[in-house]
Amino acid sequence: MVTGLINENPIIYPKKERRVRTDSSNTDELAAEPIDQLEIFDILSLDIKDPEHPYSLEELKVITEDSVEVDDETSHVRVTFTPTMEHCSMATIIGLCVRVKLMRSLPPRYKIDIRVAPGSHATEDALNKQLNDKERVAAALENPNLVEMVDECLLPSDE
Repeated sequence: MVTGLINENPIIYPKKERRVRTDSSNTDELAAEPIDQLEIFDILSLDIKDPEHPYSLEELKVITEDSVEVDDETSHVRVTFTPTMEHCSMATIIGLCVRVKLMRSLPPRYKIDIRVAPGSHATEDALNKQLNDKERVAAALENPNLVEMVDECLLPSDE
């Protein structure tokens, strides 16, 4: 993780109890399965760690189930995350981690929209623009240092 912590003592919240998914009655293996809010939340909350701490984004309440919106009919996913501090310098990395995780997990037909919760960051507008600009995201993913940091945050936890 990062040295020189920005938020040395974050508040840690308990993980939410997972709901059990019901089996789909669709037996067609080639049919597209619908993707819902819970599935996206599970993808994000279980597999992304904070860049500064060994905690998941769920444990820090950076991402909650309510912060995920899915419209399967239009293939659109929006995730609104809340940094732990108003001046969090890791907010761009967190948003990039969320985008990369979804890009790797979802079919390519999905449009992914990553947002910072309104009023939760000092540079909210700039962050939102940066996280949703295809050219800026592509440039960030060409930077080996950023890719290494993102990959470290996306490593499966030891739980």
